[in-house]
Amino acid sequence: MEGLRLNSVIRFLFLFVFFVYSHKLLQVNASEPVLELTKGFEAKPDSSFNSFQPLLTDPNGNFSFGFLRINGSRLSLAVTHPNLTDPLWVFDPTRSASWSHKTKLIFNGSLVITDPSSRVEWSTHTNGDRLVLRNDSNLQVVKSSSSSVEWESFDFPRNTLVENQNFTSAMALVSSNGLYSMRLGSDFIGLYAKVREDSDSDSQQFYYKRSALQAKARVKDGSGPILARINPNGYLGMYQIGNTPIDVEKFSSFQKPVNGLLILRLESDGNLRGYLWDGSQWALNYEAIHQTCDLPNPCGPYSLCTPGSGCSCLNNSTVIGECSNAATPVDFCGGEKMTEIRRGGVEMPFKELVDHKTTSSLGECEEMCVEDCKCFGSVYNNGSGFCYLVNYPVRTMLGVADPGKMGYFKVRESVGKKKSRVGLTVGMSVIAVIALVLTVAMVYVGFRIWSREKRDLEEDNGLSPGPYKNLGSDSFRSVEMSRR
Repeated sequence: MEGLRLNSVIRFLFLFVFFVYSHKLLQVNASEPVLELTKGFEAKPDSSFNSFQPLLTDPNGNFSFGFLRINGSRLSLAVTHPNLTDPLWVFDPTRSASWSHKTKLIFNGSLVITDPSSRVEWSTHTNGDRLVLRNDSNLQVVKSSSSSVEWESFDFPRNTLVENQNFTSAMALVSSNGLYSMRLGSDFIGLYAKVREDSDSDSQQFYYKRSALQAKARVKDGSGPILARINPNGYLGMYQIGNTPIDVEKFSSFQKPVNGLLILRLESDGNLRGYLWDGSQWALNYEAIHQTCDLPNPCGPYSLCTPGSGCSCLNNSTVIGECSNAATPVDFCGGEKMTEIRRGGVEMPFKELVDHKTTSSLGECEEMCVEDCKCFGSVYNNGSGFCYLVNYPVRTMLGVADPGKMGYFKVRESVGKKKSRVGLTVGMSVIAVIALVLTVAMVYVGFRIWSREKRDLEEDNGLSPGPYKNLGSDSFRSVEMSRR
């Protein structure tokens, strides 16, 4: 009996040690990149990693999936390339978890990240067997029995498209600063700038359009939406049916025998650029917008971009980059005090993509904006009579040589004036306080001197001031007795 009991204890201890060792081994492997993650995987952020903690790598070792450290204390899931500063994909650009031991990533058929302290929870909501990273940077949850893909990162792009990745009308590329987006229309690729903080359609300014040339294939009504895809032969193609493109936007590497990976990225300045990885570096391969003044906001609020001359301020009075006090939202419907700027040689940027009205005069165009508190400015062309209303905070306008193209803009009362007035008020207040303190001090000192002199005179019985004498009543009596 004792032998059986001893064997049972030994078996229990062996199983316990095996379980603990396996669990620890899994935790250790969580900080080392592997080729796939299987059910039961767990990982937590490691404080020894300053920027990126890899957990998974593709077979060629070009891409990694793991924890991306943001601003030192925040965390996101990301797919990265060692030679790119921005990740190729993140799980949700609007949310981030904390870089702490409370944050946990698990794979239990779904890829799940939780952070109780930040109330962040995200999941792929799948029932797969493996998580893998493909050679093209596509992160996939795969079912082993059928080899079917239950979820993939290519369906949720951030600011980058990768070669052979389908971009559909249900998707959007969004720049890393959140100001610009790329979407598909019925037969075009459009770029949009966010001009307001709200999310309605009026907050988006259309600034670039690539329409399908339909040279090899036509867009057919009722045949479904179009999609865009980067072709390895060096172009961005638009497709509707099959593999015949309805449009081809050529890259520098078009039909050239190059080996590498192509990506397309919506940058923080609003431009759409293509890059080619040749095995050693990323080379610029495509640019949608070639001129600086054609970018959505190259010079900042209340500024002017003139081709060949660069940036200036609409009012010609302040430093570039500080053309207005636009750091806080403006609400002219809320009764804010404002001034006005009128300037010739101003044209509406992207005017081909902006709605306009036809008016008979400059005054009529301006009046429409003056009467509407939601209008920030107007631009009038005296040749065509076209009147463009700027119904969002004024950004970079286009400078032209024609003085007949007039701009009218509402501006919040200058911060500089307010600051100077505040400074003058504060300065006058300080001077007044100092004068008051000096006056009180002088009165006090004078009062002390006067009080001391009065006391001395009283003690000397009205005699001239001199050395102090304590002449009490007994002394006066002795003087009187001596005279008798």
